Amino acid sequence: MTLNLARGLLDLGRPVDLVLARASGPYLAQAREQAQDQAQDQAPDQSGGRAPPELRLVDLDRPRVLAALPGLVRYLRRRRPRALLAAMDHANLIALWAVALAGTGTRCLVSVRSNLSAESAHANGLAGRLLLPLARRFYPRASAVIAVSAGVADDLQRHLRLAPGRLQVIHNPVLTPDLPALAAAPPPHPWFGDGGLPVLLAAGRLAPQKDYPTLLEAFARVRRVRPARLLILGEGPQRAALAARIQALGLTPWVDLPGFTPNPFCFMRAARLFVLASAWEGLPGVLIQAMACGTPVVSTDCPSGPREVLADGAFGALVPVGDPAALAAAILATLERPPDPARLRARAADFALAPISRRYLDLLDPAIDPALDPGLDPDA
Repeated sequence: MTLNLARGLLDLGRPVDLVLARASGPYLAQAREQAQDQAQDQAPDQSGGRAPPELRLVDLDRPRVLAALPGLVRYLRRRRPRALLAAMDHANLIALWAVALAGTGTRCLVSVRSNLSAESAHANGLAGRLLLPLARRFYPRASAVIAVSAGVADDLQRHLRLAPGRLQVIHNPVLTPDLPALAAAPPPHPWFGDGGLPVLLAAGRLAPQKDYPTLLEAFARVRRVRPARLLILGEGPQRAALAARIQALGLTPWVDLPGFTPNPFCFMRAARLFVLASAWEGLPGVLIQAMACGTPVVSTDCPSGPREVLADGAFGALVPVGDPAALAAAILATLERPPDPARLRARAADFALAPISRRYLDLLDPAIDPALDPGLDPDA
């Protein structure tokens, strides 16, 4: 979602520095490609006008977010940006500390993209247990705290008691203009080309938050009623445990874990149904993306986001967290009576890139809009 927002701000004419603790991970290639494409678009302006905005990747080259603090302070002092937008809770804290240490007057806005109390309750180690008290102490120092859903905002206000006006709700910019073309590609998996059983799809990190064990139990119940297959896209620490559970349930021929894919949308478009079994979320982008592909969805009613996205169940079934019987029943009912794909696409359009990027820019305007600060160098 950070890459999507960077793209949206570039489309609005704003240069963006994407500052990374370490340039690694599954989305790095996409970030580099986007930066290269932007550089190629920056042809010399023969009219004397301003050059197109630039996306720069800044690699602080540190193994952990905390270790990136000194490098971020140096970056702030060197580049002196008027605003810094951070995302994810540990990075949010480091950003707030770096801004305070740098003394550059940079405004710091933090984006909270998951249910903070649930993250803290399920976290392992001291850092996880300290997350909520540290947020309670330091988040009030942010110029703005941005929650990706109303549920996340309610959780933050309940635990942090932020000053009025400090907390803003802005959804993630989930839908990008290239999604339809990506969705139209043939999915690179044999189950979509053999004319066989209907394929159910899930996507996300193979981690406890996604509660794939409940999904596997539900899928085993589904198969007692009707034949189907299940694909789970993603990588993570639970791969071995999930593979063992699939074997124990006798599901090996009908469940596959093909790993991470940079284009999940073609899988979503081809799947008969998308299932989200998460124990907690913030705003589940995969749910919105599947709807944008016209694919029916079923979700747990976890904190936070699914109920908001599905409008209290108007656009897809909501079931209790950790209830395989309820999840299986909702899957079977939706397979039997799928909703109108056009209606799902229309709802997903509420999370499009352009209007949400505009909302972010409106929030950042006091920091970076030359119209509001005539003395500001727009290229700084």
